[in-house]
Amino acid sequence: MSEQTVTARYYKRPGKDYGYCNARARGMRSRLFTRAFLDELMEAQDVKRVIQMLQDTEYSVDIDAEIIHGKTFRSLDEALKRNMVRTFQKVIGFSNDQAGLLLTTLLGRWDLFNLKTIIRGKHLDLPAEEIALSLMPLASFSEVDLTVLTREPDVRAVVDTLVTWGVEYATPLRAAVGEYMQNHDLSVLELSLDRYYADSVAKRLRGRGQNYQVARRVLGAQIDSTNLLTVFRLLKADMHDIDPGRFFLSGGLDVDETLFRTLAAMSDVDEVLDRVKSTPYGKPLEDVVLTYIEEGSISVFERALEEFVTRRAFAAGRGDPLGVGILIGYLWAKQNEVTNLRIIVKGISVGMPVDRMRKELIFV
Repeated sequence: MSEQTVTARYYKRPGKDYGYCNARARGMRSRLFTRAFLDELMEAQDVKRVIQMLQDTEYSVDIDAEIIHGKTFRSLDEALKRNMVRTFQKVIGFSNDQAGLLLTTLLGRWDLFNLKTIIRGKHLDLPAEEIALSLMPLASFSEVDLTVLTREPDVRAVVDTLVTWGVEYATPLRAAVGEYMQNHDLSVLELSLDRYYADSVAKRLRGRGQNYQVARRVLGAQIDSTNLLTVFRLLKADMHDIDPGRFFLSGGLDVDETLFRTLAAMSDVDEVLDRVKSTPYGKPLEDVVLTYIEEGSISVFERALEEFVTRRAFAAGRGDPLGVGILIGYLWAKQNEVTNLRIIVKGISVGMPVDRMRKELIFV
C-alpha cells in the first residue's frame, strides 16, 4: 500500500463552488443537537433509553447496524463512531478540490492520533481489540488499515508495516524506532510524529488566499495547544535538566520557541499562567486552574486547550459565507457532538451523576 493509494480517494471530486458545499454543510449543521436535547439524554435511566431517543435522529442508521450485537454501551459507542466517520466522508465527498485538500490536510491529525494510540497500545502490550476501541478512521487510514496495524505483535512490527506500505509517517518513525528499541522511551516516537505532522501540514497550507489563512489559523491553534501541554508535562515531570527545545513544534500562532523555552524554564504552573495571560490561551487556562489544584492532573489543562481549539475551529466559518471555514466549523462541531454523546453514553453506563457528566461536556 503506497502513500498515493492511501490518499487518492480524497482527491477525485467534481468541481463544485463553495456556495454549493457550504449550503449542504449548513443544512447538516442545523441538525446538530441542542444543549436541551443533550440535557434530556443525560437524564435517561439507561443505555436502552438513550438508544430509543437517538433512533429518531440521523444516528438511527448506524445504531440499527450495531444493536444487532445487543443494546449495550459498546454497540452504541461503535454506532456513534461510525456515524462520525460516515459524516466526515460525506462532507469530503461533496467538497470542491480546494476544500477537500484543506480539510483532509487538517484531518491528518487523526492519522497522528491513531498511530500514537496504536504505538502506545503496543508499548503497553494491550490486546488489539482494546486498542481498536479508541481508533477513528477519519483520515488516510481506513478501518481495515488500522485493524491490520493493531494486530501487529509489537511497535517495531507496526513501523515495519508502515514502511512496507510506503506511507509518509513511516519516515519519521523509521528514523526514531532504533532509539526507541534501545531505551523504550515512547516519547521518542511520539515526538517524531508530532514534529513531522507539524512540518508537513504547514508546508501543505502555504497557499495564498483567505481559505489557506483560515486553515493555518486552525492548525496554529492546534500546535500552540500541543506546545503548551508539553510545557505542563515538563513541569510535572521536573525535567529542567533536559533541553526543552527538543520538544518544541514550530508553526504555532502565539507560542514561538522563545516563549516556549521561557515557559519551560519556569518553576511552577502559576508562573506559566501569569506569563501566558496576554495570549488567547490565558483565560481558558486560568478558568480551570482551581480544578487543576483540586485534581492535580494536567488533563484539566488538556481539556481546556482542546475546548479552545474546538471553539477556534467552530468560529472559522464566521465572516466568509463562501469560504472553507463553514466546512471546517461543521466538522469540528460534529466531532464535538459525537464526543459529547460518547461521554453521556459512558457516563450513564457507569452510573455517573448528571452534574459530573455535564462538566465533562463541551458546548459550542
